[in-house]
Amino acid sequence: MDIKAGDVFTWERTFTEEETLQFAHLSGDQGKHHVERDDKGRLMIHGLFTASIGTKIGGDLNYIAREMVSEFVRPVFTGDTITCEVTLTSVEQMEGIKKVALKSIYRNQHGKEVLIGTSHGIIRDELQVNS
Repeated sequence: MDIKAGDVFTWERTFTEEETLQFAHLSGDQGKHHVERDDKGRLMIHGLFTASIGTKIGGDLNYIAREMVSEFVRPVFTGDTITCEVTLTSVEQMEGIKKVALKSIYRNQHGKEVLIGTSHGIIRDELQVNS
């Protein structure tokens, strides 16, 4: 895969109540704010569920995270559409792998930041098959 520092990748999703309740069940985090509606009829999305948008991009890149740091800036609720923008800040070719650093900015449908983060990890070089 040909990548370089400065490359930008984006992905967005809209969170539903059903998915949020499934995540609460799977993660075991059933805090009231995640399973009981607020005065506007919404559930608050788990921070790690919000952060999972970036894992789609990571999967597309075959990225293996070694460290992830997240700052949860404002809450996300069911019905919100969140766009994750990942920028590669460093790509260093090493033997058999690329060491990669990235920054992520997640914004809601109003353009407001809801999560910012950084990560570093590796992408394995693809094996060449000799014919």
